[in-house]
Amino acid sequence: MIKAIVFDCFGVLTTDGWLPFKRKYFSHDAKLAAEATDLNKKTDAGLASYEDFARGIAALAHAPYEEAKKAIETNVTDDELLNYIATALKPHYKIGMLSNAGANWLDRLFSEEQQRIFDAVALSYETGFVKPADGAYHIIAERLGVDVTECVLIDDQERYCTAAREQGMSAVWYKSLEQLKIDLSPLLKKA
Repeated sequence: MIKAIVFDCFGVLTTDGWLPFKRKYFSHDAKLAAEATDLNKKTDAGLASYEDFARGIAALAHAPYEEAKKAIETNVTDDELLNYIATALKPHYKIGMLSNAGANWLDRLFSEEQQRIFDAVALSYETGFVKPADGAYHIIAERLGVDVTECVLIDDQERYCTAAREQGMSAVWYKSLEQLKIDLSPLLKKA
């Protein structure tokens, strides 16, 4: 029985400025791409500061720091999705956020009203668990007060959905709000 729905932040609740920047500057060079990915993972795990990440990424891209920082911080909130969560899901389910994040972006990305939608949040920089690590899925379930098998993860990265399923969570690979509604419906009807 599903009791909680857990949403990824970047790529689901908001756009993701990091991935387009990474493609633009590093897709042509596997070594640079690996260095950028490694720096991102260290920051997401709380092992490097966000400031160090932004400066390091700018240096790797040979881009001005302010330009790089602005590009990777361009994350637009999906108000339509948040409204759907607040009106259609929140009255019936606990709502969580599980995100690989190098810093606490909540105040920048979401209004106070939008933040109140979430019963629990687990950001990798503060938990030390970066998806697809097993612990990431368990910590959000624990914070929501439910078993991992009672959760559905909504994520734009298929590999994170696969890892969630391996831990016993249901998962929906997110592509759009309309697709989410279609794919989520049968999972919620199992209740």
